Amino acid sequence: MAKLWAGLTSGDTDIIADYFNSSLRFDCKMYKQDIKGSMAHAAMLAAKGIIAKEEADALIEGLSSILEDLESGSLAFDESCEDIHMFVEQELTGRIGDVGKKLHTARSRNDQVALDMRMYLRDEAGKISALLKELVDAVVTVAEEHKASIMPGYTHLQRAQPITFGHHLLAYAMMLLRDIDRISDCVRRMNVSPIGCCALAGTTYNTDRRMEAAALGFDGVVLNSIDGVSDRDFCLELMGDLSIVMMHLSRFSEEIILWSSWEFGFVRLDDNYTTGSSIMPQKKNPDMAELVRGKTGRVYGDLMGLLTTLKGLPLAYNKDMQEDKEGVFDAVETVQLSLQVFIPMIKTMQVRTEAMKRAAQTGFINATDLADYLVCKGLPFRSAYKISGSIVARCMKDGEVLETLPLAVYKEYSDLFEEDLYNAIDLNTCVEKRISEGGTSVSSVEAQIKYVKEMLEKC
Repeated sequence: MAKLWAGLTSGDTDIIADYFNSSLRFDCKMYKQDIKGSMAHAAMLAAKGIIAKEEADALIEGLSSILEDLESGSLAFDESCEDIHMFVEQELTGRIGDVGKKLHTARSRNDQVALDMRMYLRDEAGKISALLKELVDAVVTVAEEHKASIMPGYTHLQRAQPITFGHHLLAYAMMLLRDIDRISDCVRRMNVSPIGCCALAGTTYNTDRRMEAAALGFDGVVLNSIDGVSDRDFCLELMGDLSIVMMHLSRFSEEIILWSSWEFGFVRLDDNYTTGSSIMPQKKNPDMAELVRGKTGRVYGDLMGLLTTLKGLPLAYNKDMQEDKEGVFDAVETVQLSLQVFIPMIKTMQVRTEAMKRAAQTGFINATDLADYLVCKGLPFRSAYKISGSIVARCMKDGEVLETLPLAVYKEYSDLFEEDLYNAIDLNTCVEKRISEGGTSVSSVEAQIKYVKEMLEKC
């Protein structure tokens, strides 16, 4: 098939070179955006008198029929075409004749692909934000149900202080809210139109770039034509944001994997989101959580690949930039799929509150509160810390916990201990005393839940 760019060169390329050069197999994902962009371009050309209205009407009608046929499946992509732009133009010209060739007036594939990419990623970012909101809602629902369920909080993966499961989950809700905000901010910068920048220097035609941009839902236009065709910051920024999303999901997955193990037993995952072993019938493997954790590296790799591709490119457009698509498409699809499996996994997860509380009781995580008890009685904190540590060591030696150690034993370490210490070191008391804003008391957790719900409504 003759190449649309044949002229100075013959247009005859080696079959392997054709495949190597072609991007249709992956940029066909942008067919909706390419066709809608072309419709807006045709309307602008007619409005400015560059083509006749009748010609624009024929172009728009032809483009509409192509979109309809692609959507219905009655039209397949012609793999001999180099990219989605050439496919649409070839199909259009085949349907309406030579007037189809006028569609490319006052634009280049350079600004056309930049337009398609911005429109496509804008649409996909919206889908990801919607999924993130759904996940936050699922997390908040579980957090609200378990706002008073006591579990050990950890530092260094060692039991540290008593918290509630709701409090712990809300930490992830806060992370995910920031992800939504980051993506929204990215889309704001992404949402300017490059169309009309042409190859790199603009055009001699009296076009109206802002009319075309507004018709396609953009907030404005790229103000430098070289920047318009050479910029892929919006891809990198979105991929960076998606990498952070995956990092959050990976951390969450790691905890779910730990919590669902026999050693923790804090949660039980629904059978729909686990697998078994081919030879060990007792196994219930958290494969979905493990895959999310594993796919995080894949999204990181997509970002690093594009950063590396762009780092040495001179302005303006270079064919290297065709390498933007597969990486960013993969990152988008990986995040979407990860969220689609993560949301129902959280919704169906069974929380084993007794196991959590038992772990909290045997972990001496109220030792800080024991020290605080002595401080309230007038003992300096460092002295109180030393006494509490000695008592914990005694409990570990004797197989006791702080709540069951007799008062007489406590008095061996300090006469300041009285009967009221048992209330002071009760896990429920320890949690409820954390009244500082953002802390683990039920009232504080309720305030955090209220905040997250309010933020979700604003998103």
